[in-house]
Amino acid sequence: MEQSKLNRSFLTRKPKNTATLEIGSHSSNTHLKEKVLQFGEGNFLRAFIDFFIDELNGSGYFNGSVVVVQPIAQGLADVVNAQDGCYTVVLRGLENNEPTVRQRLITSISRAINPYNNFNDYMETMKNPELRFIVSNTTEAGIAFLETDKLTDSPPTSFPAKITALLYERYKLFNGDNSKGFIFIPCELIDDNGTKLKEIILAHAKNWQLPQAFMDWVNTANHFTNTLVDRIVTGYPKDEAATFAETLGYTDDLLVTGEIFHFFAIEAGKEAMAEIETALPFHKVNQNVVLTEDATPYKLRKVRILNGAHTMSVLAAFLCGKDTVGEMMEDPLFTAFLRKGIYEEIIPTLDLPESDLLSFADSVFDRFANPYIKHYLLSIALNSVSKFKTRVLPSILEYHKQKGAWPKALTLSFAALLAFYRGTVIKENALMGTRAEGEYTIADSAEILEFFKLQWQRGDIDKLVNETLAKVEFWDADLTQLPGLSDEVSSYLRGIINHGVKKEIEAVI
Repeated sequence: MEQSKLNRSFLTRKPKNTATLEIGSHSSNTHLKEKVLQFGEGNFLRAFIDFFIDELNGSGYFNGSVVVVQPIAQGLADVVNAQDGCYTVVLRGLENNEPTVRQRLITSISRAINPYNNFNDYMETMKNPELRFIVSNTTEAGIAFLETDKLTDSPPTSFPAKITALLYERYKLFNGDNSKGFIFIPCELIDDNGTKLKEIILAHAKNWQLPQAFMDWVNTANHFTNTLVDRIVTGYPKDEAATFAETLGYTDDLLVTGEIFHFFAIEAGKEAMAEIETALPFHKVNQNVVLTEDATPYKLRKVRILNGAHTMSVLAAFLCGKDTVGEMMEDPLFTAFLRKGIYEEIIPTLDLPESDLLSFADSVFDRFANPYIKHYLLSIALNSVSKFKTRVLPSILEYHKQKGAWPKALTLSFAALLAFYRGTVIKENALMGTRAEGEYTIADSAEILEFFKLQWQRGDIDKLVNETLAKVEFWDADLTQLPGLSDEVSSYLRGIINHGVKKEIEAVI
């Protein structure tokens, strides 16, 4: 039997198969005031920001809706409007080591605008005095300056230029009223995302020769927060769509799946923080949303523990014949290796409350073991040299600074990095490595691949290690100047080559 399509009129008929479906109290309310302008209609924001706003509406803390802007010419605005902004989020993962599934019907989006087809509707949003927040996720490349953008473009190409045009319209409509600015909450995965967005907006304003009074208004009437976002969103479950339609009782072309875990840090000044606490109080329904004047410790926690745990383990696991994170987590040897690296070597180097660090570390094990996410080790291994520099090396150096010794698990992971890059032939821009299960491709910059190809062609382990650690271009430092590190890495690498990764891990745990 053909399933009904999801939309608000369908909701008024009270769908039958929703015993396990959370539905907010505003599920059929189409009269909520639009308080948030959102750039991006993709999976992440719908399973993150819009999910949180739906929770706020359901608890009576926000009573507002989101108007979504499609940031590029191709997108989902028509699909969002066809479903009246309604869609389902399915969150799956481990909680207390038990598989858990949560399903929620999201109704926080009022409509979507494609500015490439409806530029007037896009500009008209600035007339709404209730609009106060602007959120975005336009990918890491979205916050960039494009000199060819013009104010007269309908619309400009880049996200910051689109925002500059909107802000100038807002400024003119309300005669520079300081109460009509916005609080920006960008979710792009770059450091200081709000600060960089503001810098580019002001650069466009200068390039377009807009009035100094407007630039002053951008500075004084608008608040640009910096954020840290963390949730794996796996998107539309194509292979499971029919099963979900049968279970839910309707077809949802916007259904999005993701992990249960999430974390959201919003770094803001006191004035913006006070308004967010009052007007968009995520913290009242969500303990994993943090408002702070300095998000640096949380960024460091994520990079060193979560990302660092990935980078320290996946290359060694791949060399041992594992293909996914799930397979790695099913092996007690690797869970022990991770525990040693995280709890004994990474956490002692971080300056956050121990309970906070331990809780976050515990969540990492649940996330890695999530049976609903198939995360391939070879995908994570992309550009591992730069990842190691930012995610693992700082922990190694800080541990040595504090303890006067090299951390065993993390130093072994350094040797595993070099062993993973073991190859003597480059094909189609990839270095070809070999493990017991066969050949594999190593993806990194051409310079890095060429370097390792030449080193492994020579076949001198000690020279390879010394040449690699001395590469200032890789590490921003000559690591051979650190007493004993080259010897430690050489010893582990020689053991990996002669006896395999497994034997070396068994020796350190």
